[in-house]
Amino acid sequence: MNGIISWIVFGLIAGAIAKFLTPGRDPGGCIITIIIGVVGALLGGWIATLLGIGGISGFDFRSFVIAVLGSILLLFLWRMISGRRR
Repeated sequence: MNGIISWIVFGLIAGAIAKFLTPGRDPGGCIITIIIGVVGALLGGWIATLLGIGGISGFDFRSFVIAVLGSILLLFLWRMISGRRR
């Protein structure tokens, strides 16, 4: 149970920082921010592994940076998809 709570808190912080660093209109709310952070961490870890940098290995600074960068990428992808629907 502590692992799940840790990932939720990690995702909330990573998602909030990503939303702060990328100004613009984004999906809102605390739950959406957590989802953006967790999915962004998974996306960032997957891309980092493909690039040979390594994935998310725990709760350290490198993993946090990867999670924030993955969340920013996820927000940019969201904007591209939602922009085409309008």
